[in-house]
Amino acid sequence: MWSNHINYDGAMRTHQLVLTWIEQQLSDGQLSVGGRLPAERALAEQLAVSRTSVREAIRILEAMGVVRAGVGSGPEAGTVVISDPTAALGSALRLHVATQHLPVSDIVETRILLETWAAARAKPDAPELELAATLLGEMDAVERVARTADDFLALDIRFHLALADAAGNAVVSAMMGSLRESIQGYTARFTANLPDWDATASRLQAEHRDILAAIRNDDGARAATLVAAHIEGYYREGGAGPAAEE
Repeated sequence: MWSNHINYDGAMRTHQLVLTWIEQQLSDGQLSVGGRLPAERALAEQLAVSRTSVREAIRILEAMGVVRAGVGSGPEAGTVVISDPTAALGSALRLHVATQHLPVSDIVETRILLETWAAARAKPDAPELELAATLLGEMDAVERVARTADDFLALDIRFHLALADAAGNAVVSAMMGSLRESIQGYTARFTANLPDWDATASRLQAEHRDILAAIRNDDGARAATLVAAHIEGYYREGGAGPAAEE
Protein backbone atom coordinates (compact mmCIF):
# COMPACT_ATOMS: atom_id res chain seq x y z
CA MET A 1 0.00 0.00 0.00
CA TRP A 2 0.95 3.62 -0.48
CA SER A 3 2.91 5.16 2.37
CA ASN A 4 0.58 7.05 4.69
CA HIS A 5 2.97 9.99 5.11
CA ILE A 6 1.39 11.52 2.00
CA ASN A 7 -2.14 12.45 2.82
CA TYR A 8 -4.87 12.90 0.26
CA ASP A 9 -7.54 15.46 0.91
CA GLY A 10 -10.54 16.22 -1.24
CA ALA A 11 -9.02 19.45 -2.50
CA MET A 12 -6.14 17.72 -4.28
CA ARG A 13 -6.86 17.05 -7.92
CA THR A 14 -6.58 13.40 -8.89
CA HIS A 15 -3.77 13.98 -11.38
CA GLN A 16 -1.80 15.73 -8.64
CA LEU A 17 -2.39 12.74 -6.38
CA VAL A 18 -1.20 10.31 -9.04
CA LEU A 19 1.81 12.52 -9.81
CA THR A 20 2.69 12.70 -6.12
CA TRP A 21 2.41 8.92 -5.90
CA ILE A 22 4.74 8.53 -8.91
CA GLU A 23 7.22 10.98 -7.36
CA GLN A 24 7.28 8.99 -4.13
CA GLN A 25 7.66 5.69 -5.97
CA LEU A 26 10.59 7.10 -7.98
CA SER A 27 12.23 8.55 -4.86
CA ASP A 28 11.83 5.27 -3.00
CA GLY A 29 13.27 3.26 -5.88
CA GLN A 30 10.02 1.37 -6.33
CA LEU A 31 9.56 2.80 -9.82
CA SER A 32 11.99 3.97 -12.49
CA VAL A 33 11.84 5.52 -15.95
CA GLY A 34 10.63 2.76 -18.22
CA GLY A 35 8.64 1.13 -15.44
CA ARG A 36 4.91 0.54 -15.68
CA LEU A 37 2.18 1.89 -13.46
CA PRO A 38 -0.33 -0.52 -11.95
CA ALA A 39 -3.46 -1.18 -13.98
CA GLU A 40 -6.20 1.43 -13.71
CA ARG A 41 -8.33 -0.68 -11.41
CA ALA A 42 -5.45 -1.48 -9.06
CA LEU A 43 -4.24 2.13 -8.95
CA ALA A 44 -7.75 3.41 -8.33
CA GLU A 45 -8.17 1.01 -5.41
CA GLN A 46 -4.75 1.86 -4.01
CA LEU A 47 -5.39 5.62 -4.11
CA ALA A 48 -9.08 5.34 -3.18
CA VAL A 49 -10.35 7.17 -6.27
CA SER A 50 -12.52 6.17 -9.21
CA ARG A 51 -11.14 4.49 -12.33
CA THR A 52 -12.54 7.37 -14.37
CA SER A 53 -10.50 9.79 -12.30
CA VAL A 54 -7.36 7.70 -12.76
CA ARG A 55 -7.95 7.52 -16.52
CA GLU A 56 -8.30 11.30 -16.73
CA ALA A 57 -5.20 11.74 -14.57
CA ILE A 58 -3.21 9.49 -16.92
CA ARG A 59 -4.30 11.62 -19.89
CA ILE A 60 -3.10 14.77 -18.15
CA LEU A 61 0.19 13.19 -17.11
CA GLU A 62 0.70 11.95 -20.66
CA ALA A 63 0.26 15.50 -21.97
CA MET A 64 2.77 16.63 -19.36
CA GLY A 65 5.34 14.16 -20.65
CA VAL A 66 5.37 12.13 -17.41
CA VAL A 67 3.91 8.89 -18.79
CA ARG A 68 3.12 7.19 -22.07
CA ALA A 69 -0.14 5.27 -22.16
CA GLY A 70 -0.22 2.14 -24.31
CA VAL A 71 -3.30 0.22 -25.35
CA GLY A 72 -4.08 -3.40 -26.09
CA SER A 73 -1.84 -6.24 -24.96
CA GLY A 74 1.78 -7.20 -25.36
CA PRO A 75 5.06 -5.44 -24.47
CA GLU A 76 3.77 -1.99 -25.44
CA ALA A 77 0.63 -2.19 -23.31
CA GLY A 78 0.21 -0.37 -20.04
CA THR A 79 1.19 3.08 -18.79
CA VAL A 80 4.95 3.60 -18.80
CA VAL A 81 6.88 6.28 -16.93
CA ILE A 82 8.90 8.40 -19.35
CA SER A 83 10.99 11.54 -19.05
CA ASP A 84 10.01 14.32 -21.44
CA PRO A 85 10.28 17.56 -19.43
CA THR A 86 9.84 19.71 -22.55
CA ALA A 87 6.30 18.51 -23.36
CA ALA A 88 4.11 20.49 -20.98
CA LEU A 89 6.34 23.55 -20.70
CA GLY A 90 6.70 23.80 -24.47
CA SER A 91 2.94 23.71 -25.00
CA ALA A 92 2.33 26.23 -22.23
CA LEU A 93 4.93 28.65 -23.56
CA ARG A 94 3.52 28.44 -27.07
CA LEU A 95 0.00 29.19 -25.85
CA HIS A 96 1.09 32.07 -23.63
CA VAL A 97 3.07 33.61 -26.48
CA ALA A 98 -0.05 33.32 -28.67
CA THR A 99 -2.13 35.12 -26.04
CA GLN A 100 0.64 37.73 -25.69
CA HIS A 101 0.86 36.99 -21.98
CA LEU A 102 4.55 36.28 -22.56
CA PRO A 103 6.06 38.97 -24.83
CA VAL A 104 8.18 37.68 -27.69
CA SER A 105 10.97 40.02 -26.58
CA ASP A 106 11.12 38.24 -23.21
CA ILE A 107 11.33 34.83 -24.91
CA VAL A 108 14.17 36.19 -27.08
CA GLU A 109 16.06 37.50 -24.05
CA THR A 110 15.65 34.15 -22.33
CA ARG A 111 16.94 32.39 -25.41
CA ILE A 112 20.00 34.64 -25.51
CA LEU A 113 20.64 34.02 -21.83
CA LEU A 114 20.49 30.25 -22.24
CA GLU A 115 22.36 30.01 -25.52
CA THR A 116 25.24 32.28 -24.58
CA TRP A 117 25.70 30.33 -21.35
CA ALA A 118 25.68 27.05 -23.27
CA ALA A 119 28.03 28.30 -26.02
CA ALA A 120 30.54 29.45 -23.42
CA ARG A 121 30.55 26.00 -21.82
CA ALA A 122 30.04 23.69 -24.79
CA LYS A 123 32.65 20.94 -24.97
CA PRO A 124 34.81 21.10 -28.13
CA ASP A 125 34.66 17.30 -28.52
CA ALA A 126 30.96 16.92 -27.68
CA PRO A 127 29.23 14.47 -30.07
CA GLU A 128 26.38 16.96 -30.47
CA LEU A 129 28.73 19.14 -32.53
CA GLU A 130 28.80 16.46 -35.23
CA LEU A 131 25.03 16.71 -35.43
CA ALA A 132 25.33 20.51 -35.62
CA ALA A 133 27.74 20.19 -38.55
CA THR A 134 25.38 17.77 -40.31
CA LEU A 135 22.50 20.20 -39.87
CA LEU A 136 24.59 22.98 -41.43
CA GLY A 137 24.97 20.78 -44.49
CA GLU A 138 21.23 20.19 -44.61
CA MET A 139 20.60 23.94 -44.39
CA ASP A 140 22.98 24.46 -47.31
CA ALA A 141 20.95 21.92 -49.29
CA VAL A 142 17.72 23.76 -48.46
CA GLU A 143 19.22 26.96 -49.87
CA ARG A 144 20.40 25.24 -53.06
CA VAL A 145 17.00 23.80 -53.92
CA ALA A 146 15.22 27.04 -52.97
CA ARG A 147 12.88 25.43 -50.47
CA THR A 148 10.90 27.55 -48.05
CA ALA A 149 12.21 29.59 -45.16
CA ASP A 150 10.22 27.28 -42.86
CA ASP A 151 12.38 24.32 -43.93
CA PHE A 152 15.54 26.28 -43.20
CA LEU A 153 14.30 27.57 -39.84
CA ALA A 154 13.25 24.10 -38.68
CA LEU A 155 16.83 22.94 -39.23
CA ASP A 156 18.14 26.15 -37.67
CA ILE A 157 16.31 25.42 -34.41
CA ARG A 158 17.73 21.90 -34.33
CA PHE A 159 21.22 23.34 -34.86
CA HIS A 160 20.84 25.66 -31.88
CA LEU A 161 19.46 22.85 -29.72
CA ALA A 162 22.47 20.70 -30.61
CA LEU A 163 24.82 23.48 -29.51
CA ALA A 164 22.91 23.84 -26.24
CA ASP A 165 23.11 20.08 -25.67
CA ALA A 166 26.88 20.23 -26.15
CA ALA A 167 27.16 22.10 -22.84
CA GLY A 168 26.07 18.93 -21.04
CA ASN A 169 23.49 20.57 -18.76
CA ALA A 170 20.24 18.59 -18.75
CA VAL A 171 18.15 21.47 -17.36
CA VAL A 172 19.39 23.95 -19.97
CA SER A 173 18.72 21.37 -22.68
CA ALA A 174 15.19 20.82 -21.38
CA MET A 175 14.51 24.55 -21.21
CA MET A 176 15.78 25.07 -24.75
CA GLY A 177 13.68 22.15 -25.93
CA SER A 178 10.65 23.72 -24.29
CA LEU A 179 11.29 26.98 -26.14
CA ARG A 180 11.64 25.20 -29.47
CA GLU A 181 8.12 25.54 -30.85
CA SER A 182 7.72 29.10 -29.62
CA ILE A 183 11.00 30.10 -31.26
CA GLN A 184 10.18 28.38 -34.52
CA GLY A 185 6.70 29.90 -34.58
CA TYR A 186 7.66 33.53 -34.32
CA THR A 187 10.91 33.29 -36.28
CA ALA A 188 8.81 32.00 -39.17
CA ARG A 189 6.44 34.95 -38.83
CA PHE A 190 9.32 37.41 -38.96
CA THR A 191 10.43 36.22 -42.40
CA ALA A 192 7.64 38.35 -43.92
CA ASN A 193 9.54 41.44 -42.70
CA LEU A 194 12.85 40.44 -44.29
CA PRO A 195 13.80 42.34 -47.46
CA ASP A 196 15.79 39.43 -48.96
CA TRP A 197 15.38 35.97 -47.44
CA ASP A 198 18.20 34.41 -49.52
CA ALA A 199 20.66 37.03 -48.31
CA THR A 200 19.51 36.54 -44.71
CA ALA A 201 19.86 32.76 -44.96
CA SER A 202 23.39 33.10 -46.33
CA ARG A 203 24.33 35.45 -43.51
CA LEU A 204 22.84 33.14 -40.88
CA GLN A 205 24.80 30.21 -42.31
CA ALA A 206 28.07 32.15 -42.17
CA GLU A 207 27.34 33.05 -38.56
CA HIS A 208 26.46 29.43 -37.75
CA ARG A 209 29.83 28.28 -39.08
CA ASP A 210 31.68 30.93 -37.07
CA ILE A 211 29.88 29.91 -33.87
CA LEU A 212 30.59 26.22 -34.43
CA ALA A 213 34.25 26.95 -35.23
CA ALA A 214 34.66 28.99 -32.04
CA ILE A 215 33.26 26.15 -29.93
CA ARG A 216 35.49 23.58 -31.64
CA ASN A 217 38.47 25.87 -31.02
CA ASP A 218 37.55 25.91 -27.32
CA ASP A 219 36.93 29.67 -27.43
CA GLY A 220 33.76 29.84 -25.35
CA ALA A 221 33.89 33.60 -24.86
CA ARG A 222 33.93 34.23 -28.61
CA ALA A 223 31.23 31.63 -29.19
CA ALA A 224 28.95 33.31 -26.64
CA THR A 225 29.50 36.76 -28.20
CA LEU A 226 28.79 35.40 -31.68
CA VAL A 227 25.59 33.64 -30.54
CA ALA A 228 24.23 36.81 -28.95
CA ALA A 229 24.98 38.87 -32.06
CA HIS A 230 23.48 36.16 -34.27
CA ILE A 231 20.17 36.04 -32.42
CA GLU A 232 19.90 39.81 -31.95
CA GLY A 233 20.77 40.43 -35.61
CA TYR A 234 17.97 38.23 -36.89
CA TYR A 235 15.34 39.83 -34.67
CA ARG A 236 16.59 43.32 -35.49
CA GLU A 237 16.30 42.54 -39.19
CA GLY A 238 12.87 41.00 -38.66
CA GLY A 239 11.70 44.06 -36.73
CA ALA A 240 11.24 42.33 -33.36
CA GLY A 241 13.15 41.21 -30.28
CA PRO A 242 15.03 43.22 -27.64
CA ALA A 243 17.45 44.74 -30.13
CA ALA A 244 14.59 46.26 -32.11
CA GLU A 245 13.11 47.86 -29.00
CA GLU A 246 16.22 49.78 -27.98
